[in-house]
Amino acid sequence: MRVLTPAEVLFEGEAPPAVLPACDHYAGSEKLMLKSLALQQQLGPVFDITLDCEDGAQVGREAEHAELVASLLGSEHDRFGRVGVRIHDFAHTHWRDDVRLILRAAKRAPAYITLPKIRNVHDAAEMIAFIEATRRELGITQPVPVQLLVETHGALTRVFELAALPGVEALSFGLMDFVSAHDGAIPDTAMRSPGQFDHPLVRRAKLEISAACHAYGKVPSHNVSTEVRDMSVVANDAQRARNEFGYTRMWSIHPAQIEAIVAAFAPRDEEIATATEILLAAQSAHWGPTRHGDTLHDRASYRYYWSVLRRAQSTGRAVPQEATPLFAQVGANGQSVA
Repeated sequence: MRVLTPAEVLFEGEAPPAVLPACDHYAGSEKLMLKSLALQQQLGPVFDITLDCEDGAQVGREAEHAELVASLLGSEHDRFGRVGVRIHDFAHTHWRDDVRLILRAAKRAPAYITLPKIRNVHDAAEMIAFIEATRRELGITQPVPVQLLVETHGALTRVFELAALPGVEALSFGLMDFVSAHDGAIPDTAMRSPGQFDHPLVRRAKLEISAACHAYGKVPSHNVSTEVRDMSVVANDAQRARNEFGYTRMWSIHPAQIEAIVAAFAPRDEEIATATEILLAAQSAHWGPTRHGDTLHDRASYRYYWSVLRRAQSTGRAVPQEATPLFAQVGANGQSVA
């Protein structure tokens, strides 16, 4: 009997929930883009880089900025293929040109395209359809995943419908725009910690986005931390986002934040060791119930421990050598391949 892997047996024929690098780092100027790309080459693909065409482009020079972004995608600076782009919002006249210019000129399609200031499901669906039609027209083989930025009242009221849209892989929370949209009803203290985790309306928004993502197997991406000097504040923000609100990814706006965020989202060594022991025992038992210490386990808990190992791998943590067979893929002939 062939040994089955967690991905084959724990999700009943469905694809496992998406796992993306824990940190999404934003860069808007050419200098910051190149600095971020150099850091990614140093640290590895444990974080994504989003090249920003929305806030990064000067008014009247949107096309020039999109061409700059396109020139970096697939270049010698883009080693891992984990570089995405944020285009202009639906109300801006240049968003279609952003898509055309970038997909036409880039040597490699972006890892994802982020759509900001989503106001309703119709606008998001139209933008997604345009991206899909353009990539087909240009002969790009694989679909380009889309990430939606939830920062308006309209988006929050339809967040479950947005998460259900085909082509969407993640929803991000735009904290500061969301607070500003309340016209002073939420104090500015809710734009930073600890207020961002305490104000009821902000807590509700964070939880709704996270719940919608987990309901549809998408990635919830937490808003930025505005602290750029004390990295313990950033680390604490990331830990609270992960442990209290269920986020599996977080934005960075300063290079110093990246390692703090990745470390906060990574599982601890003892978690990795426990997950490995439980899953190897489960695999040996052909995924029937097992006992680990004084605790019984079955497929429900196996799914949790598999998420621990996948998270470890995505954050660059060492996974025990004996866990390698758990990550084997199944080839077209039905045989497991590394």
